[in-house]
Amino acid sequence: MIDLEIARNELKTQDLTLVIVKTGEVIFKTNDHKIAGFLSAIEKFGQFLEGSSIADRVVGKAIALLCVYAKIKAIYAKVISAKAKKVLEQNQISHEWASIVNEILDLETNQVCPFEMKAMELSDPKITYFELRNLLNSLKNCKHS
Repeated sequence: MIDLEIARNELKTQDLTLVIVKTGEVIFKTNDHKIAGFLSAIEKFGQFLEGSSIADRVVGKAIALLCVYAKIKAIYAKVISAKAKKVLEQNQISHEWASIVNEILDLETNQVCPFEMKAMELSDPKITYFELRNLLNSLKNCKHS
């Protein structure tokens, strides 16, 4: 679990939202908000993420399903949702957290995060990856128009 300790320490000591560690080395870190950082890591590293450990500031069901898709072995969450915890347990992904909540809310509107809304209806990790990537792209396009 050294990878998870390294990831957790990086998350806590730097202004980051996501840290991914594999075989003792930080392979990805970001301070991107929402799910963009993890989707970028999946696009950049693909199957190389298998067996990695991650530390993420906020983990909902959407991130949990992406962890299953990327075959992450362990995760630390500063905040985790009950639904995310259930997904991680069902898929035997080791997980630790600082606090647990019922829902992950959008920072700006205090409503359920749109990625969590999408994840509510999903259970297949591969479909989740494509659906969340499409949602992120559509939200980016909305902000630019």
